[in-house]
Amino acid sequence: MLKKLLFALALLATIKSYSQTAQRFFSKEKLTQTGVYYYPEHWPETQWERDIKNIAKLGFEYIHMSEFAWAFMEPEEGKYDFRWLDKVIDLAGKNNLKVVLCTPTPTPPAWLVTKHPEVFLQNNIYQPMEHLSRGNYSTSSDIYKEYTEKIVTQLAKRYGKDNRVMGWQLDNEPARDIDFSPAAQEKFREWLKKKYGTIDALNKAWGAAFWSNMYNNFDQVRIPNQRLLYGVSPHALLDSKRFSVEQLAASLDFQAQTLRRYISEKQWIMTNYMTIGNNVGYDPSRTKHLDFTSYTNYPAAGYNDNGSKSFRMGSMTPLTFSNDYHRSVKGVYGVMELQPGQVNWGPINPQPEPGAVHMWLWHTFAGGTSLNCTYRYRQPLYGSELYHYGIVGTDGVTPSRGGLEFAQYITEVNKLRKQYNAKKAAPQKYVARKTAILSTMDNLWDQDLQKQTTQWNPFEHLMKYLRIAKALGAPVDFVREDADFSNYKVLMVPAYQLVDQAIITKIQKFAENGGQVILTCRTGHKDKNGHLWEAKWAEPIYKLIGAEVQFFDLMMPNTEGKISMAGTEYNWNNWGDILKPFAGTESLAKYTNQFYAGQTAVTKVKQGKGTVTYIGVDTDTGDLEKAAVRKVYADAGIATEDYPAGINVEYRDGFWVAVNYTSQPFNLNLPANAKILVGEKVLPSPGVTVWTE
Repeated sequence: MLKKLLFALALLATIKSYSQTAQRFFSKEKLTQTGVYYYPEHWPETQWERDIKNIAKLGFEYIHMSEFAWAFMEPEEGKYDFRWLDKVIDLAGKNNLKVVLCTPTPTPPAWLVTKHPEVFLQNNIYQPMEHLSRGNYSTSSDIYKEYTEKIVTQLAKRYGKDNRVMGWQLDNEPARDIDFSPAAQEKFREWLKKKYGTIDALNKAWGAAFWSNMYNNFDQVRIPNQRLLYGVSPHALLDSKRFSVEQLAASLDFQAQTLRRYISEKQWIMTNYMTIGNNVGYDPSRTKHLDFTSYTNYPAAGYNDNGSKSFRMGSMTPLTFSNDYHRSVKGVYGVMELQPGQVNWGPINPQPEPGAVHMWLWHTFAGGTSLNCTYRYRQPLYGSELYHYGIVGTDGVTPSRGGLEFAQYITEVNKLRKQYNAKKAAPQKYVARKTAILSTMDNLWDQDLQKQTTQWNPFEHLMKYLRIAKALGAPVDFVREDADFSNYKVLMVPAYQLVDQAIITKIQKFAENGGQVILTCRTGHKDKNGHLWEAKWAEPIYKLIGAEVQFFDLMMPNTEGKISMAGTEYNWNNWGDILKPFAGTESLAKYTNQFYAGQTAVTKVKQGKGTVTYIGVDTDTGDLEKAAVRKVYADAGIATEDYPAGINVEYRDGFWVAVNYTSQPFNLNLPANAKILVGEKVLPSPGVTVWTE
């Protein structure tokens, strides 16, 4: 009890600094800082000084270390050795490099897991993971939590007041599949008791009356295992997903709270997440004690082949989304792993197009990043990532092409720092287009559980509206339900399936106060437990959209639905809501084939000083959706751009930044007073142009 009390008092002592904005850690005049991962434990000590000097010569400002080094910090239980880390930090300081230290929790040492094999997470065949990997521990294990506290405390006491350490990263790419270990099963039952209180409430929330799936008490509940179950309750699956990500968030928060007992107020705490998708095992918004979040992105790893160069450049969407999403979490964000060259773990691992690494760096800058970092400085000579490029090659000294592009970017950012003007306001034409996209992981998970068609991709639907906003030149924030919507001109609500009356009312008030709302198909089907309403289909949103959703239809892959809007015909075959407008509601688009030909697909209704547009259809090309969204901005008097797919233009801190992911050069339409600072008026492929007005 005394230990808990002292811990709470220590946290109260740091609450003042924690409650301030994360921007306090970063000088606006520096714009952003660039660093690189370095693994001294992988290389002879005789090479450390040479490597650190060369990192500094290339222009890097910090090194990132130790996320996989637990066995070097604590080679035997309770016997700590930080002498090697001290030496590298000393070398960093002598070369004017700052340090980002990481907690080493993704890789428990062999002595720990041999003594306590129960700390491993278990997969869906109840098989525990083993040593020789990473991220193999259960976030529900109290034993692992105890060892985590010990190593994090030792690190914090030793380096928490060291001015050379700028901040801390927790773990590495934290994510979890559903864990079926005994520890997780026990914690799941505790989580359910706290959430529902009684077993009757759980049975109701999970729809347990269906197929006689009732429980008599919480001790009977196990984490639902889809491998062993047919037609398992989607409500139970959704809860298991929520539990899993909340356990992960709690483990990160625990590390952050442990660090804060000892570290300086000048040191920040964050973690780095992988790229978000339909069914990811994390939710950055659920952590409470981190100063900000960061992300990992590898654009060219064999995932994109939509044009002659696209497989070497990737798509602009993942970086665009990651910038806007992570900036929206805390206002500040970082990029901890940005691809430095060819990688080794993709389905196909091509060489990036020359200039692509340079473009990716400027793309992250355009979104507002405060930190850029790359994995890694030296290409490894052993281990599972032998073919993964670094800033230098296998000889340890020769810069790779990506390394030279990093050095080029660093030089260019230094030039921009001299041009920075704190008094320069963002252009009004840009601010006027400011757009919020309402989205939660819960909605993505719930749709993914019951897609209803193989052609429905929840995350891709969300990204479609992000791409449309960017094509119109709109700055975007991703927001949750507790956000202040009044900061935006336009609010997009794509496929927001789980609603309650509170969020419906909040959206309604935003429109009535002059906001422009865009909702899309699959919105309002269910309550927050994932139950359909005991009412007409999606009836709670009828007043908001000024129409009734009569039913929805789904096409076969080779069947074409037809829709006419403003004299143009469009094809659709993914999802179609058939709408019946109320009096006073405009019908903007109608179906022209199938048995409901003549019925409405897109509506618009005036709500107070604003409007609500409902786009009830999902197409492959997105052309119909783009035309409908453009009309919303135009009718509201908001001037927009018309950038083609693959061209992204952003504004930050007095600078315009344009990047080109297409396979052709793009001629920018710059104003007469534009002063180009990086690049040319004609954007090469790939390429970047930075200018001021």
